[in-house]
Amino acid sequence: MRILAVLISFFSINSIIAQTVNPNPWVMDTDTTKTVTYKNPIIPGFYSDPSVCRVGEDYYLVTSSFEYFPGVPIFHSRDLVNWKQVGHVIHRKEQIPKDLNIFAATIRHHKGTFYMITTNVSTKGNFYMTAKNPEGPWSNPIWIDVAEIDPDLFFDDDGRSYVISSTFELTEIDLSTGKLIGEKRKVWNGNGGRYPEAPHIYKKDGFYYLMAAEGGTEEAHSVTISRSNSIWGPYINNPSNPIATHVNVAGMGKHIQGIGHADIVLAHDSSWWMVLHGYRSVAGYPPHHTLGRETCLVPVNWPEGGWPVVNGNGTVPLEIRHSTLPLQKLAITPTRDEFQNTSLGLKYNTIQPYDEKHIYVDPSESQLVLKGTSLKIGDKGSPTFVGQRLTDISFTSSTLMEFNPSGENEVAGMTLTNNGSHFDLVVSKSDNTRVVYVELQFGQTVYRSKEFILKPGPVNLKIEGTGPEFIFSYTQNGENFTIIEKADARFLSTETVGWFTGVYIGLYATGNGKSSKELARYNYFEYEGRQ
Repeated sequence: MRILAVLISFFSINSIIAQTVNPNPWVMDTDTTKTVTYKNPIIPGFYSDPSVCRVGEDYYLVTSSFEYFPGVPIFHSRDLVNWKQVGHVIHRKEQIPKDLNIFAATIRHHKGTFYMITTNVSTKGNFYMTAKNPEGPWSNPIWIDVAEIDPDLFFDDDGRSYVISSTFELTEIDLSTGKLIGEKRKVWNGNGGRYPEAPHIYKKDGFYYLMAAEGGTEEAHSVTISRSNSIWGPYINNPSNPIATHVNVAGMGKHIQGIGHADIVLAHDSSWWMVLHGYRSVAGYPPHHTLGRETCLVPVNWPEGGWPVVNGNGTVPLEIRHSTLPLQKLAITPTRDEFQNTSLGLKYNTIQPYDEKHIYVDPSESQLVLKGTSLKIGDKGSPTFVGQRLTDISFTSSTLMEFNPSGENEVAGMTLTNNGSHFDLVVSKSDNTRVVYVELQFGQTVYRSKEFILKPGPVNLKIEGTGPEFIFSYTQNGENFTIIEKADARFLSTETVGWFTGVYIGLYATGNGKSSKELARYNYFEYEGRQ
């Protein structure tokens, strides 16, 4: 009997040890035997708060843009994986002439018309614009009496249209005028997470589904969903909320964090997909990210009469091993821009709508020309700056600049900027000598590097990123770059400087309190990411 008891105990213990597979699906591992079909993010860099709609076999996506002009970039795809920017919704200064601060946008298509609805938190609040062609032109804003942020439009089968925002107050709307019809009714309280935002309404299998983001757009970000038999509620929470988040074991250690702010689309092959954003950490612990919140894509299983299940366990990995629509690769974009067109390319932005007297392309010389105003980056208004989003953790960017400042107040060169803080690689004048140096501005703290004396003639400037740090260098012979300074990338991260954007890299000029007399001319701008 004693031997039997020992054997039973032995086999019981080993049976427990042998149970190495956790039955909880939320911590399941990825099947690495499957082929990687695409990688996240699908749109790298500060392209946050994505929203998507389908028209036939074409897909259109918009993201937030905050203070940058043109605003609300719009992309086109045929496979949901490869996206090409085709324009901006806010592309004329008269649409919103000043104080741009555009939060999350929603794009929808209804009866031959595209609608983009969003919030300008600086002035007037919520509005929508319309277009027949997503590439534009888009209409002037139609302002609506809707509170808070992140409005969404829903078109019901009976021809009625509705608007809802982060308060979860639903209202019928006349889209020809922007006038609200009837009362505003709060239809949901969310799932209990803080900072609810980004509501979207869908109709499927007789249910109205109301999805939102909760938890704040940092590490606690998540996607939750509810449903009702009536557009007016009551909306019942999904027992498995949140349907997407990394604030759990399944998301712990994923390279992409802070996932949320989602939109769902039914593809033309009847598969379901979710676009949402997340950020890639680049330096240190606790994590810091410099690229902003980036657009990602994950498959969704949405059974008839059931709840949507996001990528099996609600996570967003770098590598997706799931069948897609037939992939259609895009042409490789040149890394160098030599300014041979009269207008700037779609990848470029300024801070607020700008004055063409201070930023323009000279087609006769194939040069971008900047004339500094009294404003510096971080000042209210539109400083003389043209840049693009950083899209890679490791990168190299360079330019060839011709600039002969007339006074020590005049500065021009390259810059990295995020939410008013900026790291500059610039040419100026010191004691009647032309010099190049690095100036790092973080809040009220300013550091200036050693100055390097320049000979007459143009200057090559280069900024590199390794992830943990930025490296600033120059040359006047086209090679043999001299490193001037290195800087910790964490000091331009969102965790450090705040707000919701990512780092921009670009070309910059200022008169530091005065209008500049001399022009800064740039013969090219090159940006290349490194794997």
